[in-house]
Amino acid sequence: MNKVLMQGNKVIAEAAIRLGCLFYAGYPITPQNELTEYMAENMRKVEGGIFIQSESEIAAINMIAAASAAGVRAMTSSSSPGISLKQDGISSMAACELPGLIVNMMRGGPGLGNIAPSQGDYFQATRGGGHGDYRTIVLAPATGQELADLTMDAFDLSDAYRNPVMILADGMMGQLMEPTVFKEAKPRQYSENYMMRGAGTGKSKIIKGLILPPLEMEEHNWKLARKYQVISDRETRHEAFNIEGAELIIVAYGTAARIAKGAIKRLRETGLKVGIFRPITLWPFPTSELREVAEKVKNFLVFEMSTGQMLEDVRLALQGFANIDFHGRPGGVVPTPVELANAIARQSRK
Repeated sequence: MNKVLMQGNKVIAEAAIRLGCLFYAGYPITPQNELTEYMAENMRKVEGGIFIQSESEIAAINMIAAASAAGVRAMTSSSSPGISLKQDGISSMAACELPGLIVNMMRGGPGLGNIAPSQGDYFQATRGGGHGDYRTIVLAPATGQELADLTMDAFDLSDAYRNPVMILADGMMGQLMEPTVFKEAKPRQYSENYMMRGAGTGKSKIIKGLILPPLEMEEHNWKLARKYQVISDRETRHEAFNIEGAELIIVAYGTAARIAKGAIKRLRETGLKVGIFRPITLWPFPTSELREVAEKVKNFLVFEMSTGQMLEDVRLALQGFANIDFHGRPGGVVPTPVELANAIARQSRK
């Protein structure tokens, strides 16, 4: 396999095309525009490939829902405020059990905010974001290689569970140039039974999210809940780095985890034994795996480029098991490894 040097936004687009994405709809917004541009240029080179620059983010998410219902691998991408506009469509896709990939390259907020990298959309991504009892599988890459690998995995997970999947990264991840190897794409496995291809002579297929009888709606919600439990049991992912012998564990994801790895080198040179627990699936959150670490280590620090959102999931996982502190920078401010190392060193002296 050939290694290529490619920008993060373009890595996601290329991985999607290689895995058989045939429909992309999106609307321009910084800092993910290179992804949309790459799809515009290259989807037309794919047999059956369709690219649409929609009139809005709302239109884009509903277009990929329709394409998914027709049996096509489909995706959209945006950044923070654009993802907010897509929430009704994502909720509808979950209700109708339609697969599809949504990419969020986060930027500073709330509101229109700015175009700097941030991690302020964790709540939106992991709590559903829209209305109703539903969940979205959320994958958080931390390298260019993971942008490629997890994009391919996201489509497969989406098909397997008939559920929307989100890649949650940020503006820095989208702009970084890193060497990447694209793994061989697996053939798609998705039953024709879930594809609307016209009535023909067989039984009509109906996909609906409007279920007016409350008891019928309740049963549909319990059906979805059972599926989400299966996902929680089977699909958690994480990385443990320098955990063995550590006295403090930093919990961080995405760009924050990269910064934390730089900080650890400095901290270990001063004699502080620090490791990292990096969630790769933000939902389902790797709760049991984090608790296993807490059986040996009792001090944790959650580090995010936000005011503390993943912090709540860490508290839910470890409350009563360990001491939990927090360090964060919101609004698009990207802290340095030196800053984090100094903050941890000061804390250790208390």
